[in-house]
Amino acid sequence: MQSHLFVIILCLNNLPDLLCMDLTRRIRDKMMEERLMFVYRGVVTNENSVPLLMLLEKEMENAEFGFVGRKRLFMFVLESLQNVSRHSDRNDHANMSLVVYSKSDSGYTVTTGNVISTSNILDLKKKLDEINHLETKEIRTVYRQMLSNSEFSTKGGAGLGLIEMAKKTGNKLDYDFLELDNVNSYFILSKTVDSEGVGMHFGAAEKPFRGKAVAQLERLLAENNIYLIWSGHISQDVGKEVLSFTETKLAEDDIESNLRRRVFSILVEIIENVAKYSPGQEAEEQYGMPVAMIRFENNIYSVTTGNLILNDKVEHLKGKLDLINQNDKAGLKELFRKSLSVQTISTDGTGNMGLIDMARKSGSKLVYLFEKINDLYSYYTLTVKIEENSG
Repeated sequence: MQSHLFVIILCLNNLPDLLCMDLTRRIRDKMMEERLMFVYRGVVTNENSVPLLMLLEKEMENAEFGFVGRKRLFMFVLESLQNVSRHSDRNDHANMSLVVYSKSDSGYTVTTGNVISTSNILDLKKKLDEINHLETKEIRTVYRQMLSNSEFSTKGGAGLGLIEMAKKTGNKLDYDFLELDNVNSYFILSKTVDSEGVGMHFGAAEKPFRGKAVAQLERLLAENNIYLIWSGHISQDVGKEVLSFTETKLAEDDIESNLRRRVFSILVEIIENVAKYSPGQEAEEQYGMPVAMIRFENNIYSVTTGNLILNDKVEHLKGKLDLINQNDKAGLKELFRKSLSVQTISTDGTGNMGLIDMARKSGSKLVYLFEKINDLYSYYTLTVKIEENSG
């Protein structure tokens, strides 16, 4: 079971705050129900593939995967990302590419989706079926033949990239094609592996793979202009990789550099804020996982987080937020100075400094909501808007 799950959702729309909070709730529930660890929708590049891989590697370090299993899955994901990057049409549909990691009781599932020309389906389906009918030993033989004969793939054999993926983890690749229009289709490729990194299948009882749920997830992200969801342990290493991926994506966006730096700085504070109030693994898994969402439009980022909190901490935190919201820029500077002056080497935590810093760097009020879950817990949602010319 996962613990201390943290979710980042990056969006590009201007939803009202209450609708954003409702979206955050829907995403949180979906992540929990389907045990999704990570979802990315957007162009897959050589630059963002590295932190995409590192996020999964850090997650696996906290799981029951052995070294061989981690290596096999890591190499499979590497080839999957290269496949999406290599074969995604270089047009307006490239941002529909999807990368999904999910976790089961005994392993991981990696799923990718990307738009291809419908005219390519028959050839691609033939290659996939050829792979799926090969035994493991045959895959290795065919792979060696392809390496020694560059013309092999042009004579009806499976593509080198696809057979490389099968060689890493076993002899079957789940796939589906969904028609988008008269010209384009959505190609979904998926693989489930056990703790040894070997493909998991259930013989004749196994139901045929269908990509409908993946396509629905892509539409959910598209309709709400979301391009990243992350869920995983709030460990120091995972936190660094979450920030690394976010920093890479912010750099790829055509956003003014000072705005990007302030958004990134606030993300750092948000991760610390979510971790600070976590009541623990069991409570989060039962009553609600932490969530964070970033929206962007007209050079304004809106960062929303949600996390479970003990009811006996609500009034004290609400008092902090109200005090911060009562102050203008000069007042926030004085509050920060006072908060800093009471910090010592033995002080437990940083008091109000993180929240004050968010307000100072964003140039906006902190919008919050506490939803009571039961007699013990509430769900705390916080929104910070970061304007281009503030801070």
